Amino acid sequence: MSDAEGEDVMEETEAEEAEEPPTGGEEAEEAVGEEEGEEEQQEEQEPEEEEEKLPEVPLTEEMLPECLSLLCKTGDGLAHAYVKIDIKERELTNISLLKSFIHLRYVDVSKNKLKDISPLSALTHMLTLKADENLLTSARLEEMPFLQVASFNSNKITSTEGVNHPMLEHLSINNNEITKITGLDTQKLSRLHTLELRGNKLTTTDGIVLPNLKNLFLAANMIKHLEGMQHLTGVQTIHLRENQLSQLDGFREENKMLQYINMRGNNVTDVKEIKKLAVVPMLRALVLSENPAAEEDDYRVEVLIALRKLERLDKAEYTEDERNDAEEMAEARKLEEANAELRDLAAVHVGPTRYHITFRDDDELENAGACSDSFHQPGRTAREGGQ
Repeated sequence: MSDAEGEDVMEETEAEEAEEPPTGGEEAEEAVGEEEGEEEQQEEQEPEEEEEKLPEVPLTEEMLPECLSLLCKTGDGLAHAYVKIDIKERELTNISLLKSFIHLRYVDVSKNKLKDISPLSALTHMLTLKADENLLTSARLEEMPFLQVASFNSNKITSTEGVNHPMLEHLSINNNEITKITGLDTQKLSRLHTLELRGNKLTTTDGIVLPNLKNLFLAANMIKHLEGMQHLTGVQTIHLRENQLSQLDGFREENKMLQYINMRGNNVTDVKEIKKLAVVPMLRALVLSENPAAEEDDYRVEVLIALRKLERLDKAEYTEDERNDAEEMAEARKLEEANAELRDLAAVHVGPTRYHITFRDDDELENAGACSDSFHQPGRTAREGGQ
């Protein structure tokens, strides 16, 4: 049973219990209600108390033999040392012991109960770090000169501060509580090619000034605005699925390397918004499924008319027939627009004929005879018209 199904079953059970008729008097009901309320409050408070009062579980020397591996020469080549440690799933709360293992290069401390990883700052030879599924509120470390890959997924991190490592190439902080992207140093993160911030609480893309970034993953946030996109001059793929985008104004000509955009499950209602992506010169693949616009008639053809170089929409390659249909519809619209312009020009240059009627007095009107004699060109009187 999935978590969602389990939640539904629990809700139904609670609803049924709430609908059961009372079995005692009002006083008994009140007493039972108070007891239940107290029990519920205690149950709600227990997890918080447990979290605050976690038992101290430090990393000990007795654990190390089964955790250390990969014996290699040290940096100076004069000795050997273990360079890999795997201490995941041990409910650890303290890893201070690692400060003395300065030769470690590959570190995995995932699935523990760590709130502090500052001891890892002493591991200046570290190349990869996995610190997923802990209780971290920050990913901050001292600048690590050789760190290339770092993962802090599924913690309680609220900020992107403190991750500026000069050799870092891949940074993953998925499923945390980040509301705004700040502190990413353009110069120090010049080698970063992949940034993953899925499942956070971002409302905008602003704050990513990384010209060398190639892959950006921002799915499952609350993004409503695309901002600062002009700084992503090297990005090739952007994942924005399951956000709250309704307009596509943020893309820029500076996104000259962008080839793939995934915006599945957003709020784009008008297929005309797709025209705004025409500024992206290299765009070849686009995902727009599960947007209201994807339900419009001739959706695929309309997108192709707006983006003539597009090769794939919603993971399906465009066929030759679809390209021909798009070409014909585009030509027909051009012709119709040209004709409409001609009609507008003709309406401007050819005005309506104007007639003026001028009478001197009632006697002259009677003497004028037929009414047709009263119509004449401007400047002529009814008497002149009758002569």
